[in-house]
Amino acid sequence: MQEHPKHSMAATTLGAIGVVYGDIGTSPLYTLSVCFSIASLAPTPANILGILSLIFWAILLVVTIKYVAFILRADNNGEGGIMVLMALARRYINGNAKRRIVLLGLFGAALFYGDAIITPAVSVLSAAEGLKVLSPAMAEFVLPMAIVVLVGLFLLQRFGTASVGRLFGPVMVVWFSVIGLMGFVSILHTPHVLVAINPWYGIRFIIDHGFGAFLTLGAVVLALTGGEALYADMGHFGRKPIQHAWFALVLPALLLNYFGQGALLFRHADAVSNPFFIMAPKWALLPLIILATMATVIASQAVISGAYSLTRQAIQLGYCPRMSILHTSAREIGQIYLPFVNWALLVAVLVVTVSFGSSDSLAAAYGIAVTGTMVITTMLFFVVARINWHWPLPLAAAITSVFLVIDTTFFSANLLKLLHGGWLPLTIGLIVFMVMNTWKLGRELLFERIHEHALPLESFIENIEHYPPTRVQGTAVFLTGTTHGVPHAMLHNLKHNKVLHERVVLMTISTEDVPYVSDRVEIKQLSSSFWRVVAHYGFMETPDIDDIVEAGKTQGLEFDLMDTSFFLSRETLISTDRPGMAPWREKLFLWMSKNALRATDFFQIPTNRVVELGAQIEL
Repeated sequence: MQEHPKHSMAATTLGAIGVVYGDIGTSPLYTLSVCFSIASLAPTPANILGILSLIFWAILLVVTIKYVAFILRADNNGEGGIMVLMALARRYINGNAKRRIVLLGLFGAALFYGDAIITPAVSVLSAAEGLKVLSPAMAEFVLPMAIVVLVGLFLLQRFGTASVGRLFGPVMVVWFSVIGLMGFVSILHTPHVLVAINPWYGIRFIIDHGFGAFLTLGAVVLALTGGEALYADMGHFGRKPIQHAWFALVLPALLLNYFGQGALLFRHADAVSNPFFIMAPKWALLPLIILATMATVIASQAVISGAYSLTRQAIQLGYCPRMSILHTSAREIGQIYLPFVNWALLVAVLVVTVSFGSSDSLAAAYGIAVTGTMVITTMLFFVVARINWHWPLPLAAAITSVFLVIDTTFFSANLLKLLHGGWLPLTIGLIVFMVMNTWKLGRELLFERIHEHALPLESFIENIEHYPPTRVQGTAVFLTGTTHGVPHAMLHNLKHNKVLHERVVLMTISTEDVPYVSDRVEIKQLSSSFWRVVAHYGFMETPDIDDIVEAGKTQGLEFDLMDTSFFLSRETLISTDRPGMAPWREKLFLWMSKNALRATDFFQIPTNRVVELGAQIEL
């Protein structure tokens, strides 16, 4: 690796092109046509230049300057994404301010799920609609083709993306090269379109059209969808490869294609219905439809993988019930598959695809989730720049206020779509936020109730050592969510079985505010027969008992799994009238607790070594 740094950087950059830029790379399929249709604008020269100017400066200011130049610097041990940014922002803050930061980051993460449902639907539909350009008689096949592609995409998820992933980079390089070449050829016929680089055309468009221009901004933001992926996927590729890919290929190809579509509209105003496919020569139309379908599948794959990763982070940070997490690659820790998330997304995507029926209709719903996340990212970035990096207040305020003005303008423009489908991602985001927040509050309340009735650990151990019950051979590991008090399972074991193993280990698995942890296991001997084990995991990692056992051997606490019993409490939660959560939230939390994955399965504990003891806890 050290001998060929250029080759290594080239390979990583190729991977970044395939995974990071799929979403924003397929935006030219529908963005320009929606910009004209959303406010019923005629494709006059002034309107073409004005819209192109807005798209150009939006990509330059939001993606290039905000994300590529600034946001990518806010990494947490090399990882990025809104949950990572939230963890960074709350690290040096306490009290109510910390809670507000958490709620802000949580809502931004919840909005991502709305984006994860709409992106596959609108991307695949827009590619399939190339059939209508190929032949109007094929319009009836657009929706069935999109459904088949989407179902196939989700069915393949359980096999992992390792093998398919190797094709992502080369396919997307071909895609960006083709769309850039298409745009370049079109610009050669009408080079005058390049004057749209002058921001005055965008300003004049806003002045002339007023409210209509404000509506159009809600469609211009479609050119920015996927910008958040630059930051979210930083941990997989690193900052430099993502930046190199953007400036060397992605940015030039996107701008060439948008300006090429504008040049086409100068020559043929009637091409406004689908300028992307009409710009292609007839002989290249079918290969382009196939290539576009492959590119949209890749864009969808990236957002689906992002949903898996975000859900795992939420589980680890305590915002989501435990669920099955399957690793699809022995070498790549980031390649995971969550069956529940996969099938829930498939159902939601199919419902959305069939309900809206076309990319234009779906584009009306697209944008609120994206711009909402952009606003929250800017606000969290201000906290990180000011508190973590110690930027002077005038500098932090000046830079983030510029970004915030742009983000809130786009968000406000998208709010106008609320009654035309915009309610969909917002509703999904609000539901996910409510579920996550309810789970977090419920778990905090549950630990409070457990702590209220817990016996002090120190005095309990001292009493056991002086007045021991019957001790039996072997090791007992009691899993407990807190390091305070005696675990319920231990008390029940003593009460019913009236015995205790000769060696007792109290094990707590703790999730830290960092993606990965190097010093994994912390071991402390509490008495001659009692041990405390605290295993630390980052929020990008999945706990594994085998991993903890192996780490214990290096610190003098060796486990023989065939002579070890794992004791867990299986809490039965009972609703009460005690102050806590609202009744409806309490019922939701009880339902989620009942359906959460068993701790034995989540922590991968050998099932034949587990003893579960029930405990009733009143909320």
